[in-house]
Amino acid sequence: MMLDANLPPLDPIKPVVTSPPTSPFQSYLNSLHKKYLATEAGTIADRIPELAAAKAEWFGIAVATTGGRIFEVGNSDRLFTLQSISKALVYGMALEDCGREIVRSKVNIKSAGESANTVALDEQSQLPYNPMVNAGAIAVTDLIKGESTTDRLNRILKKFNLYTGRDVNISFPVFLSEKAAGHRYRALAHLLLDVGAIADRIEETLDLYFQHTSILVNAKDLSVIGATLANGGINPITQERAIDERYVRDVMSMMIACGLDEYSGEWAYEVGIPAKSGVGGGILAAVPGKLGIGVFSPLLDPIGNSIRGIETCKELSRKFGLHLFDTVKADKDLKEWLESNESVDGW
Repeated sequence: MMLDANLPPLDPIKPVVTSPPTSPFQSYLNSLHKKYLATEAGTIADRIPELAAAKAEWFGIAVATTGGRIFEVGNSDRLFTLQSISKALVYGMALEDCGREIVRSKVNIKSAGESANTVALDEQSQLPYNPMVNAGAIAVTDLIKGESTTDRLNRILKKFNLYTGRDVNISFPVFLSEKAAGHRYRALAHLLLDVGAIADRIEETLDLYFQHTSILVNAKDLSVIGATLANGGINPITQERAIDERYVRDVMSMMIACGLDEYSGEWAYEVGIPAKSGVGGGILAAVPGKLGIGVFSPLLDPIGNSIRGIETCKELSRKFGLHLFDTVKADKDLKEWLESNESVDGW
């Protein structure tokens, strides 16, 4: 199940209903894309050659509603690797496989206040800070069940297929590069093994970790994943359940608390939407009960978050009152805009 990032995306399993070009919300997204395409600040991740090959002008936005409508603009179909975004979905899968008690015995739910790449554990518990830092994600990956490494990987791919509504693939070049450059991750894994947070199968678990972070998606996929979480775990396009509803809250809570690494506090204050970023340039966001947002732009800030992605989500949140704690009427009624010139039920 390997696919090179230069190949075009696969067709969805089921047809997607896209918005007419005259839709007010589509027109707004077009203007938003044009506005932030002019932003040239930031740098492209270069820790492996495959990431460094991204182009600064790549920029795509997609919004999927819980009613099954998709709006998109720009490079919304261009494939890139999930990188750290996969941590949120694998965390949800570990909860389904093992339950909250076992997962909490291997990883905390504390805000780290440090880089996701830190080689450190919580001093009090001697466990990773949370599932969104690298140490926590490795511990969570180790909990994924399966009879073999291949079986565990296939289960992860099938789970991600449910979220996106199509067959996803792994970028083999990115996986191999991550594996070759993964010395810090091996240090983390040995530290986790020493405190009993993972089993004695370091290379197997790290391979699984590098593989799920190397899964190829596009901005449209991220918006559907977000809409699936926003819809209580049911994919609004395929109507298939991707995650047990009991654990949607856990995943979304970790996303808003820790999903953008050291920027998470500012994100919660400014944007107020559960989200997860990755150094591939993607940002996944989910507005409970309403919609999912997917943004792709490889120009990153010093923390490793997409600059255009952050600004896009800030503006969407402000304009339509998407902040979870927003009590002030937004500039525009999003539901009215989304449903203008369309016959679609719900969001």
